[in-house]
Amino acid sequence: MIHQTAIIDPSAKIASGVEIGPWCWIGADVEIGEGCVIGSHVVVKGPTKIGANNKIFQFASIGEECQDKKYKGEPTRLEIGDNNVIRESVTIHRGTVQDNSLTRIGSGNLLMAYVHVAHDCIVGNNNILANNATLAGHVQVGDFSILGGFTGVHQFCKIGSFSFCGVGSVVVKDVIPYLMAAGQNAVPHGMNTEGLKRKGYTADSISALKKAYKIIYRNGLTLADAKIQLAELAKQEKAVQLIVDFLNNSDRGIIR
Repeated sequence: MIHQTAIIDPSAKIASGVEIGPWCWIGADVEIGEGCVIGSHVVVKGPTKIGANNKIFQFASIGEECQDKKYKGEPTRLEIGDNNVIRESVTIHRGTVQDNSLTRIGSGNLLMAYVHVAHDCIVGNNNILANNATLAGHVQVGDFSILGGFTGVHQFCKIGSFSFCGVGSVVVKDVIPYLMAAGQNAVPHGMNTEGLKRKGYTADSISALKKAYKIIYRNGLTLADAKIQLAELAKQEKAVQLIVDFLNNSDRGIIR
């Protein structure tokens, strides 16, 4: 059902079963997949592609031009996967040509009220961004991570999968997978063991990840030496390989 007060650009592609509430604006080059529910007063600008069964609450702004002074109106894109919940007043901006011209959000994510996802961010699957969490430009977030309310992530940072950032954290370097981090600026606080148990990680896997934490943060090693030991540990426990791969792709360095 599309409310009679909604304004839909003729070029927009709206799949069957989509609900669009009153006073919405759906712009040119927008594609909305089956089963989506768009609340009242939502603005969606293109080029934007939204997958199936997403629920977008009132006053969200999706696919707007980015807040980057280098942006000159290029036709950059936003892609959103399936089964996401995007709450009130969330803002998600398209990419820039200085990166890959793309902001992308995966599937199964919960973006709570007032979350901001800036240009060129890449967000994976099944993440929770609590109220007012803010991603600056070019941030990458893995899968199954949690950003507490009012967490701010500096541009170009990476947030590893299965990590947890406490409320009010200021993240200025990369957060490795499985880590708990908090503070201004955020510092490590052990592995996210409770979260890992809920995700079905075995006691042996969690024990190995605790060893990995000690190698990085407790044994006084340089990061280069720590990576050597982590590579050996990953041969025994494949969960550690996620940390090894993350470190090999970290550009800003990790919080320590």
